[in-house]
Amino acid sequence: MTACGRGTAAIPIHLTRPRLPTDPDSPLSLPDRVPQRNASCALTASQHVLRYEYPTHTKGFILHFDSFDFHPSVLAAIKAQGYESPTPIQSQAIPHVAQGRDVMGLAQTGTGKTAAFLLPIIDRFLKNPRPLRGSARALVIAPTRELAEQIHDAARAYTRGMKFRSATVYGGVGMSPQTTNLRRGADLIVACPGRLLDHMNQGHCDLSGVEVLVLDEADHMFDMGFLPDIRRILSSLPQKRQTLLFSATMPESIKGLASETLKDPAVVRIGRDAPAQTIDQCLYPVPQHLKTKLLLTLLGTTGQGSVLVFTRTKHRAKRLAEQLSKSGHAAACLQGNLSQNQRQKAMEGFRDGRFRVMVATDIAARGIDVSRVAHVINYDLPDTPDTYTHRVGRTGRAEREGQAHSLVTSDDVSMIRAIERLLGKPIERRRIDGFDYSAPAPARDREFERPPLPRRPAAAPRQPRQPRPAKQNFYGRAG
Repeated sequence: MTACGRGTAAIPIHLTRPRLPTDPDSPLSLPDRVPQRNASCALTASQHVLRYEYPTHTKGFILHFDSFDFHPSVLAAIKAQGYESPTPIQSQAIPHVAQGRDVMGLAQTGTGKTAAFLLPIIDRFLKNPRPLRGSARALVIAPTRELAEQIHDAARAYTRGMKFRSATVYGGVGMSPQTTNLRRGADLIVACPGRLLDHMNQGHCDLSGVEVLVLDEADHMFDMGFLPDIRRILSSLPQKRQTLLFSATMPESIKGLASETLKDPAVVRIGRDAPAQTIDQCLYPVPQHLKTKLLLTLLGTTGQGSVLVFTRTKHRAKRLAEQLSKSGHAAACLQGNLSQNQRQKAMEGFRDGRFRVMVATDIAARGIDVSRVAHVINYDLPDTPDTYTHRVGRTGRAEREGQAHSLVTSDDVSMIRAIERLLGKPIERRRIDGFDYSAPAPARDREFERPPLPRRPAAAPRQPRQPRPAKQNFYGRAG
């Protein structure tokens, strides 16, 4: 088993130091102590991206966590978790983080990025303890409540039995318990930007002692409009600090954020954004008005295993989950309008199998940490090819087989071409035998219409005003 902080195992690898291109956007430096044996590297000239291919079986030396010179307590925690070999992002990022360098880590979801920054941070704080006195030593900013809680859970697992305090800060729950934890101080604070700013504005937290800042899932924080909040948070942090930025993609917006926040960073880029070879991908062309019927047919033929369905909007996720539940499927939805308790209930039900189907939007799904998703179904295609690979990457993890189905219409032709260009191969088109693709569309599509608002009860008829009694004088007479 490997140290993958998001529920994914990876293959033990050899590392090497290839000759790097002169393009400044593609530096990838490894520390001198990393062994240089038997790794293959392919360089795409048009993109200047280093792509590593990690063999399934290796001979000779395999890098273990012992090579990182961790504190004995950290090594014991790693062993207790059952980890044997670091994943590629961990092998390349941990040495730089341990040395105090700023790091930009580019890797897909599920590659072990959480352990890549948590383990060296915990190691440093154990080797160099200092009193908290109401302050924080490390701050991790995450886009969603689920991801923040997931990072917090990983930190608690790695520091069980140690003198290490961590706290979470996110919306949807009361502020009072968070305020108490912030005023006590913490070695590690995992926060969502909006709620953290609320506490900062009310003077509940002291960030003047932050030594390490981690921006996790930076691309999705930008997509969610958190960039102004992040800039306000950065202005309250010490200038002398270590900054780690992790992202699955590298759009221009993230390049700008990186240039503002990182100083001479070590750039670690793992692989090309492509789904695992164990994933069976296919497209199901279908008219828009038959998507739900085709989805119900697919759910009846997928057999066993959990199913993750992606939609483009929160309203559609809610309505689709309701329709699936009415059709007899154990389904739940995960979207931004839910309270924290509702989201937690849906996540726990999906993990333990009470809900076989989870209907989610892309942003809400960033916190889904379920390693055994058997099927991913794109009810709506995403807006970018990169998002498609992240969706599909939710299945087929740890060399397990997975299936990725996409329901596509004639409006999706351009996005299909972009996805196939990214993958470097066409995606198989399929049809379901016996399904009536020629069913006419209704005169008005009411499938995802919002239900009408309940009518207010009719007001009671107004009673005529009663005449006022005549005023009486001191002697009780009217006058």
